[in-house]
Amino acid sequence: MTTKIFFASNKLGDITNEQLQQMLNQHNLGELISAKRTENGAMGQTMFVHSSKGDFVLKGNPIFPGQLKEEQFFVNNISECSNISVPIPYIIDKSESIFGWSYAIMPRLKGKHLNDREVADELISDDKEQIAEIIANTLSQLHSWRVDICGEYDPKTNNLKAFEEGYTIWLFNRIRYWLKDAEKYSEITFDDIKWVEDVLQHAKDAFDQFDTPTFVMGDFKPGNFLVLHEGQEWKISGVFDFTNAYFGDPSADLVKILTLYIDNGELHEAKHLMKVYMADTNNKEQITERLKVHMLMQRILDWGCAKAIGAVTWDENMAISVWAEPYMITLDEIIREIEC
Repeated sequence: MTTKIFFASNKLGDITNEQLQQMLNQHNLGELISAKRTENGAMGQTMFVHSSKGDFVLKGNPIFPGQLKEEQFFVNNISECSNISVPIPYIIDKSESIFGWSYAIMPRLKGKHLNDREVADELISDDKEQIAEIIANTLSQLHSWRVDICGEYDPKTNNLKAFEEGYTIWLFNRIRYWLKDAEKYSEITFDDIKWVEDVLQHAKDAFDQFDTPTFVMGDFKPGNFLVLHEGQEWKISGVFDFTNAYFGDPSADLVKILTLYIDNGELHEAKHLMKVYMADTNNKEQITERLKVHMLMQRILDWGCAKAIGAVTWDENMAISVWAEPYMITLDEIIREIEC
């Protein structure tokens, strides 16, 4: 279930202070002082809870059976195989007696989101470069968790489950599915479909030859990690929300950050991130081809979402291929420049 994409969720609903105190009592976490919904939790599943024993995050009303167990699996393993701060201990209460649904309670990590206004407004160029570097190093650590198959965690068996049709077919069919879905909200022409198929076919060999699957967070973006400024140094002080995690091509995790840099005109930071991330990488040409496919996937998702909710910020008459292709061209340019 990890690799299913969710655009809506079971939100927490109304929660009373009495229920929160019951939860705190259940885990010996002190007396409730305050609680509030999180601002960056797009799925509406999380709440900050401040008690006499510390600060915590409540995550509940799972989107699918096994969601919390999956996330606990990823949190525990990342904690063991890296120096990355994750919300551990990640405690699950399977009982529905308090809230009417199962939940997890975990420590609240220190730091702020990179896209918080008070952080973004204070960053100078040196800060931005340093943050691009620590993002690259954090992703490298996440991707050091290597496995033998491309697939996902199965909470029923507590084992990894390979994609039945193979990684290439799974990914390409996923892209085709979301392109077809976008037709519900926008015009997708024959030329658009042909362009997408050309991108996929051009990268097919690079995916077919890919044989080093790693952990992929699947949703690495400013809303899911925290930064902290200590002395003269920036660090990533926490990474969380592993609902979309799976095992496959790690370059998929670069896409949302690179998109942010491209959209903000911060190509220097994008180049620095890629230079650090790819420093010890072979087969840069194959990585570039795979990265463009992951970018294509994200562009199609973003296009369909914006069209569906009326949040289009570009010319309504622009074709999806015309809108998305510049991102792929920019990726080529970024990687060519760091190779010089």
